[in-house]
Amino acid sequence: MADPFHHPGRPDIRGPLRYIWWLIVSQRRRVLTGSLLGSAWMVGLMVPPYLLSRAIDDGLTAGNSSALFGWTGALFGVGVLNAWLAVMRHRVMTRVRMDAAFRSVRVVTEHTTRLGDVLARRTSSSEILTIGFGDVAQTANVLTITGPGVGAVLAYAVAALLLLSVSAPLALVVLLGVPVLALVVGPLLGRLQRVETVYRDQYGLLTTRLVDLIEGLRVLGGLGGKEVYAERYRERSRALRAEGYRVGTVTSWIQALAVGLPTVFLAAVTWPAARLAADGSLTTGQLVSVYGYAAVLVVPVAFFIEGGYDLSRGRVAARRIIGFLALPPRSDDPSAGLDAPVGPAVLRDPASGVEVLPGRFTALTGARPQESARVVDRLGRFVDSEALWGGVPLRDIALTQVRERLLVADNEAALFAGTLRDAIGGRTEHSADALAEAVDAAMARDIVHALPEGLDSAVAAQGRDLSGGQRQRIRLARALLAAPEVLLAVEPTSAVDVHTEAAMTTRLAAHRAGLTTVVTTTSPLVLDRADTVCYLVGGRVAATGTHRELLAGEAGYRRLVARDADDENDVSDEDGGLR
Repeated sequence: MADPFHHPGRPDIRGPLRYIWWLIVSQRRRVLTGSLLGSAWMVGLMVPPYLLSRAIDDGLTAGNSSALFGWTGALFGVGVLNAWLAVMRHRVMTRVRMDAAFRSVRVVTEHTTRLGDVLARRTSSSEILTIGFGDVAQTANVLTITGPGVGAVLAYAVAALLLLSVSAPLALVVLLGVPVLALVVGPLLGRLQRVETVYRDQYGLLTTRLVDLIEGLRVLGGLGGKEVYAERYRERSRALRAEGYRVGTVTSWIQALAVGLPTVFLAAVTWPAARLAADGSLTTGQLVSVYGYAAVLVVPVAFFIEGGYDLSRGRVAARRIIGFLALPPRSDDPSAGLDAPVGPAVLRDPASGVEVLPGRFTALTGARPQESARVVDRLGRFVDSEALWGGVPLRDIALTQVRERLLVADNEAALFAGTLRDAIGGRTEHSADALAEAVDAAMARDIVHALPEGLDSAVAAQGRDLSGGQRQRIRLARALLAAPEVLLAVEPTSAVDVHTEAAMTTRLAAHRAGLTTVVTTTSPLVLDRADTVCYLVGGRVAATGTHRELLAGEAGYRRLVARDADDENDVSDEDGGLR
């Protein structure tokens, strides 16, 4: 199997069959071993009918006990050998399938890591999960045909040669059998590939909708849109079910033919053989051997059909995998570029006119919160812009240095399943004091106390077992614990009650004293604590100053703050306070 500590190799994503071939050549020795074992086992199945015919003709018919016991002993030995070959073939092919699955999981996971923050804008998490489990397993299953598939071809040829030694017409029937099977089953396999593709696409969309429904259930319920969204999901579910019926119809025909055609094939060989035996052209032993060859040929014929079925479904799955692997990551090398400023420096966004002075608490506000969020995206280098850091274009600075010193904290940041300690601390070890200070600064101490095991309590993925306000405070605690030189926080207090917000703002300012902090907000409680407030109108700075200076000199700012103050007295927060 693929060693988890070694690189899986570079996949060939020029086409689904090329990708499957890459999985094969990546473990060519194991596949070759499986093919040899599968061929030996499949060809070995053709030997017992021959030995049985000799035992009958040379032993029973001729009355020769020595010959009878000799051929019977050989028959027993071949049976034992075939049983061992079957066990070894299955064991090797299982390893082949698992290696292919693990290798695909590795390349999908590594590409997910390379995509980084651009992943969410190019595909959904549910699609990645579907690829990582369903498509990977289906593609890996194709490799199992490399063992018995090759053996089936050789066994078919050996059976034809053995029948040719008995009767040329019978051998002709065998040789014509496979082309007839291809004509019957081939169109069905093509149709299966088409309906599987449609089904797989709709399945991915429906899974995405389900994930969205689960994650937004609380919000949808509050807005009264849960039933509307659920009805849309039911409609798509019914459409998917209809596509599933189409897939099932084609699959049932293929599986029926896999059982029925070998039986017809058996009858087509047995009937003329019986007529030849009745005419005296075949001996009793030869008649038994012909029946045995035809009966054993059911196995390779069934493998032909099953292999075609697996290959058809595997191509659909492999196409989804290579489609994901073809998603381009960031074009820039994270470690390449100019060096960041040596010490704290001014951040400027020419598009909006926002200027962030080092070591100060700056608030961005405006009637449209999304405009403030766009400024943060530019200053945090989440979008390409003309932003400057210490006079150097932010886009030209090495991305690793930007990420080490500038941190963007928003309310959509992922919370991974695990303990609360891991959710806050991340992959870095922190002291107990540092962790406690970050938790206290984010007003998250009550969350720790409310959980049965405190920081060691389990938290579900995306914090689904927490309220919106609790998730927000956990995210803020994580950002504070990282202690970045520049913290850019988007609406860090929007989901908590007024009293919690006031305490959070005070503690945030104290915790970040001397460090550069930027928040987007319309809350007067937060604005009043800021050293500098940038008032945005139409996405550009209309005025800059302290909260009280802007209240005195900007009518639009006064209306904005007054409206938000009224909202604080009227809107209930899901944590139980007023907002």
